[in-house]
Amino acid sequence: MGIPALAEALMAILDALGIRKAVLVGNSMGCPVALEVAHAAPERVHRLVLVSPAGGAQNRPLSRALGQLVLDGLRESPRMLPVAVPDYVRFGPLNGLRLFRELTLFPSLERLVRAPTPTLAVLGRRDPLMPSPSRVREVARQSAQLVVVAIVDQAAHAVNFSHPLELAATVEAWLDDKLGSDAALPKGVQLFQVHGEDAEG
Repeated sequence: MGIPALAEALMAILDALGIRKAVLVGNSMGCPVALEVAHAAPERVHRLVLVSPAGGAQNRPLSRALGQLVLDGLRESPRMLPVAVPDYVRFGPLNGLRLFRELTLFPSLERLVRAPTPTLAVLGRRDPLMPSPSRVREVARQSAQLVVVAIVDQAAHAVNFSHPLELAATVEAWLDDKLGSDAALPKGVQLFQVHGEDAEG
């Protein structure tokens, strides 16, 4: 099952739950899936949150992406191993490799530029799967939509595991339209762009 099929499955789940419009939060591989839904059915997506939206030229060829994945493993907390490894084993190495290749081929940042709904991207500054902050800033500037890019200083790829409180507080502040205020910004989180203007950081 590829990314378009996963997006269709997600929309089917929303239908089954009777959810007409939702805030979609994607993490890593979930980011391309959420972006696919937003592009295919923008009327179904109120807002879009992309956490560690890897994919695209930064992660190609596949051998480069695998090296980045290994480097990220060295940067993550050892506490994540008993959580992540059983999931990878159950999913199967071949399935995991095939889906990871799909991720590398998906131009996440370029699709973000054309996202048809307000979007928050949360990135770890130490994430080897992501392009440089200057490239992220460049892509964000090209967006015609309201795009906010938040950087968690000490995080690598698994922001949701290593910095859950900072992530939750950032998402909550953005959904409440308070992320631009210093009081709402969690410690260790910096903004690259808010309302079309570069922030400090």
